[in-house]
Amino acid sequence: MPNQSAAGFALLPPAGPQRTLAAAQLAGAVGDGAYYTCSALYFTRVVGMSPAALGLGLAVGWAIGSVAGVPLGHLADRRGPRRTAVALALGAAAVVAAFLVIRSYLPFLLAVCLYATAQSGVTAARQALVAGLVPRAERTGLLAHLQSTLNGGLAVGAAIGGIALTIGTRTAYLGAFVITMLGLLAGALLLRRLPEVPPAEPESGSGPRLAVLRDRRYAAVTLVNTVLLLRMPLLSLILPLWIAERAPGLGWLGSALFVLNTAAVLLFQVRAARDVTGLDSAVRAVRAAGVLLLLSCVVCGLSALDVPVWAIGAMLVAGAVLQVAGEMRQSAGSWQLGFDLAPPERIGQYQGFFGTGVAVARTLGPLLLTSLLLDGGLAGWLVFGGVFLAAGYAMGPVARWAARDRRPVPAPVVPAA
Repeated sequence: MPNQSAAGFALLPPAGPQRTLAAAQLAGAVGDGAYYTCSALYFTRVVGMSPAALGLGLAVGWAIGSVAGVPLGHLADRRGPRRTAVALALGAAAVVAAFLVIRSYLPFLLAVCLYATAQSGVTAARQALVAGLVPRAERTGLLAHLQSTLNGGLAVGAAIGGIALTIGTRTAYLGAFVITMLGLLAGALLLRRLPEVPPAEPESGSGPRLAVLRDRRYAAVTLVNTVLLLRMPLLSLILPLWIAERAPGLGWLGSALFVLNTAAVLLFQVRAARDVTGLDSAVRAVRAAGVLLLLSCVVCGLSALDVPVWAIGAMLVAGAVLQVAGEMRQSAGSWQLGFDLAPPERIGQYQGFFGTGVAVARTLGPLLLTSLLLDGGLAGWLVFGGVFLAAGYAMGPVARWAARDRRPVPAPVVPAA
């Protein structure tokens, strides 16, 4: 029997492919947490790169990786998602191994481009595996489990990376990279245990190979979702800078809010997603997310007023709680829409395209939000909240337009293990 919480929802996904996918996610996330924690300081302090050169290399790498997600997702559709995911995870592990010996900029730039490309491809192929192995009604619930697992693994990996940062030696940093490599290898081995999903057979006369690039309706859904994903830089960038400017004595609060967000997703994402089972419920979830994100912006914006420091802290904590509630609803709704609106024979390439919203939000978000919020104060926060509300309510008509004339998605036939 599955483990159950007192609230009545499964702490683990069902045994079989779903639990194996979660285990692979956990292994990879531990490695990612160690890498993300240590990589910047390793390349600046040990290798000797300037922060500007490092930032440019990472930006170029993730830009290329986000574009590569579509053709690699198409490869997963045509060649089979399991073998594609395993090959790309092994490739990412090989790139991390190369980091151990890289000492100059051009090899670094090539390596980060390959790493980002492999990671984007793994994500698209894994989504195709979810579509091929999990019944339609259970996908959003599984993705909620995977998101919780991701957060837990990142926390463990970040703790390992924190030990390396504390030691501060080249050997310690390289040890963190070895953990990353082992996590990727373990994830690949776990994915190999899954049944192979037969490659999708293209429909006769089905149009261009990368049909998602001509699907305006799906692109519109992706665009609206990308607007909602602009919430991502709030926690990692905007709130720490806001705290430093408005309440320097609360510098610790930025880290505390990050921990709060991670713990909330780990504990409650599955519960937040359990009522999202189709297009209508997904639209309602995204609409609710727009309202919650608006309220979060209003509360955070009020901290710009002339109030005591303790009140600023209380407002920011309340705003962070509203934000993570909106994040969980938006995630659940977007997962359902991303799958339901994709043709079943092209899940990989469509998921690769849908995933570019994350890269766009992470790239454009800091550029747009630093001026709007840090310089705009309360008015900027209110404008930003209004954008969230408009996007949340726009998703309904856009998603229904995208769903018009779509073929129903059949339940997957799970091959024997």
